[in-house]
Amino acid sequence: MVTNKYSGSKPSFKSFFSCFRPRNKFPSSPNLSFSSLPPYISGIQKTDYKFFSTNNDTTLKTPAKDFVSFVNASPSPFHAVDESRKRLLSAGFTEIKEQNDWNGTLKPLGKYFFTRNQSSIVAFTIGGKYVPGNGFSAIGAHTDSPCLKVKPRSKKEKVGYLQVGVELYGGGLWNTWFDRDLGIAGRVLVKKSNGTYEHKLVRINKPILRIPTLAIHLDRTVNTEGFKFNTEIQLAPILCSSAKAALDAPVKAEGESAEERHHSVLFKYLSDELNVQANEISDFELCLYDTQGSLIGGALDEYVFSPRCDNLNSSFCALTALIKSENLKNDTNIRVIALFDNEEIGSQSAYGADSNLLATTFKRLSETTIGVSPNKSSFEQACIRSYLISADMAHAVHPNYAEKHEENHRPQMNKGIVIKQNANQRYATTAVTTFLLREVAKQKNVPLQEFVVRNDSACGSTIGPMLSAKLGMRTIDVGNPQLSMHSIRETCGVDDITFAIDLFQSFFENFAQLDSRLVVD
Repeated sequence: MVTNKYSGSKPSFKSFFSCFRPRNKFPSSPNLSFSSLPPYISGIQKTDYKFFSTNNDTTLKTPAKDFVSFVNASPSPFHAVDESRKRLLSAGFTEIKEQNDWNGTLKPLGKYFFTRNQSSIVAFTIGGKYVPGNGFSAIGAHTDSPCLKVKPRSKKEKVGYLQVGVELYGGGLWNTWFDRDLGIAGRVLVKKSNGTYEHKLVRINKPILRIPTLAIHLDRTVNTEGFKFNTEIQLAPILCSSAKAALDAPVKAEGESAEERHHSVLFKYLSDELNVQANEISDFELCLYDTQGSLIGGALDEYVFSPRCDNLNSSFCALTALIKSENLKNDTNIRVIALFDNEEIGSQSAYGADSNLLATTFKRLSETTIGVSPNKSSFEQACIRSYLISADMAHAVHPNYAEKHEENHRPQMNKGIVIKQNANQRYATTAVTTFLLREVAKQKNVPLQEFVVRNDSACGSTIGPMLSAKLGMRTIDVGNPQLSMHSIRETCGVDDITFAIDLFQSFFENFAQLDSRLVVD
């Protein structure tokens, strides 16, 4: 077997059980303290065992730990964009506005970004040898994930409980939202004393909501006939008891928006978190999220157990690769990442991939004077010379449902990013785009896998086909493999995060030069 910087010796059977060493027989690990243990094993007797990882490869773990931090800072698309914005600013990028004229602002070797709706973000760096009409080396991903969103009128009360009305967003595995500790996050529009309105992010990082399951004693067939529930009636989370709410009597905001549309208890939490009066809250967009954070797990610390892997994993890897990418001065292209909102509901919004967001960005960049004046066909020339990676998570083979995968296309976690193909163009991958990506991967010795859906199974889709058709641009669909896609808690591989970052970084640094050697009219 060929070894590279990603491969290493596999732990022995003995080393697996060394994760649990009695203290009185073996020396303790100098690297971990019991105080650092996660809360779900806090009940174990501290005098009996010492827990530690047998995997000492910090090279691969560091990007995964950074991803965990990224996810934990991003409970909503608004927070994901805000976290991306902070990272870009720290890396020396300049924020620009869509509504402004970019002529005179954009320069060779410049690094820029802008947001739309605070839920989508586009960032780009301009190659030192770029001239208008040259191509774009682009990666597209999305910031949204299936979730429950607070309804415009969420106030519900039933048999002594105050509940919050929620609406389904996307195609979630909704049964996984039962019996979870749920918080609320999103954005709030706050009225200021001078009469203007301010967009503020809010996060109630406390389990204030819960959707309890029905006891098996009252549903005897649940294990034989399946867990069935009505998403309108039985997916409403409990906020608090009516009696306790009346006893505490939180301050109510003035106006119909609070007293008629939402429980004052909810408004009290929001106003306290934002340090504003309840009657200053004009409107909001809020989603529920699991307050249990993302973390690295598995007996050998090889997995990430996390909410929103789909698709913050791809967004994080694209963002990190753009920031890390080097040799910009010799690049003839513009390097671009576009992180869209609303992919999970079809992308048809003003800030989704099916909007004009990427097309107008490319057109404006092509028609802006950057060192050299553009010509009338610069945009059309640029699209033909460009390449788009549509990055969205892929389905890893499941050990308990292996038959769901086509027998020759069974991607595994921690074995590389997956190229997704479909003869009916549900994915935009072609032989040409696959060849180019393989050449890019060779530059950093990054492993690749393939996925094709079974003939007797429906195939999902991504932003790839719609953007490819809209722009006439060469496109490939890829993604890191994961389990439990669209569950409230998903699983992806630690190593794959590094693989994806390295692949995307190699793409930014090497695509223009590789593409110059390929002719396909």
